[in-house]
Amino acid sequence: MASNQGFKTLPQPTAPASSSHQPVPNAQRTPQQLRTPSNRKTIYDRNLNRTRTAELSRASFAYLFSEMVSYAQKRVTGIQDLERRLNEQGYPLGLRLLPLLLYREPPRTSLRPNRILPLLQFIHGPLWRSLFGRTADAIEHSSTAANEYMISDNEPLINQYISVPKEMNQLNCAAYVAGIIEGVCDGCGLKAGVSAHNGGTDMWPGKTVFLIRFDEGVVEREGLLEGKK
Repeated sequence: MASNQGFKTLPQPTAPASSSHQPVPNAQRTPQQLRTPSNRKTIYDRNLNRTRTAELSRASFAYLFSEMVSYAQKRVTGIQDLERRLNEQGYPLGLRLLPLLLYREPPRTSLRPNRILPLLQFIHGPLWRSLFGRTADAIEHSSTAANEYMISDNEPLINQYISVPKEMNQLNCAAYVAGIIEGVCDGCGLKAGVSAHNGGTDMWPGKTVFLIRFDEGVVEREGLLEGKK
């Protein structure tokens, strides 16, 4: 609604005495209301389980994600800065997706993961199926760092419709998915940093590895819980 600041109220012209016209009273403004469908139901009335198997067309996804990458590419200083911005775009989605997925899980498995291995299995299974319709391809534990884990996707859908220039061949737009994973980890109270890396092979040239680095405090807590068994 346009502001009336800076405008003066003009006096209303008075009708001549001989005129038959009467001045029109000021119109009463009604507050704007939320538009609702004819059945009086909004998106908030939908059953959360009704759309659990719904699929978005790939054309729509490709268009929306390409626009997101174009938006993130503005005023960046390099590849790392672009991946950081994509990560930041995915992080809030991970935080909001976690309670929805837990709600849709069976009652016996709907508990929020509070250990590293159950969390990784949740990401590998329910989260990946919700996003891409299948599970991730592998979960690995680093042999050199106790706080590092890797989740692999041999054919990440999110990169199939992105054309990366040769001078930016180190760019991996799956940093957006890394942000989603990071949001899920933080939502479970297991703080971690997540990054996406190109891990292509002859068989899987588009393979992406998501490196999850848990904070030292998370690893120490995990060790204490293991010692109590």
